[in-house]
Amino acid sequence: MRFVVNTIAPYQLTQALLPMLGATGRVVNLSSAAQASVNLDALQGLRQPNDSDAYAQSKLALTMWSGALGMQYAQPGPMIVAVNPKSFLGSKMVKDAYCVAGNDLALGADILIRAALSEEFSHAHGLYFDNDLESLASPHPDALNEAKVEQVVAVIERLAAK
Repeated sequence: MRFVVNTIAPYQLTQALLPMLGATGRVVNLSSAAQASVNLDALQGLRQPNDSDAYAQSKLALTMWSGALGMQYAQPGPMIVAVNPKSFLGSKMVKDAYCVAGNDLALGADILIRAALSEEFSHAHGLYFDNDLESLASPHPDALNEAKVEQVVAVIERLAAK
């Protein structure tokens, strides 16, 4: 289920909106610092990882397709970026999973607004912004491995077409 919500649905929404976005449009995908190698069987629903593994894998898969699509549409096209809004924000998920109050949700909201509207992100095509570091950063190494990205994107495209 996490892959459907965190990876497949945003991909389908982005694909549906791309024709309407134009060269100055932006897609800001909600990623996470929690990223783990994507198990293709889990992505396809053939294997059920535990909740934290599924979350981390789904966020890496989102980051991978964001990077691939962002580079594909870099010129001319909408800017597509994956953003870790901040680790341990005070969301229900963080409170339930870690029994901590978490950081101010406004920190996460602010960076998403900046990514969507500020000039600072106008050339962030296909990149990953880590708000823990408050800068563009390298995502999980798998997101930089072209062969792995192609495999994950191919599965996502097949699932999205169903």
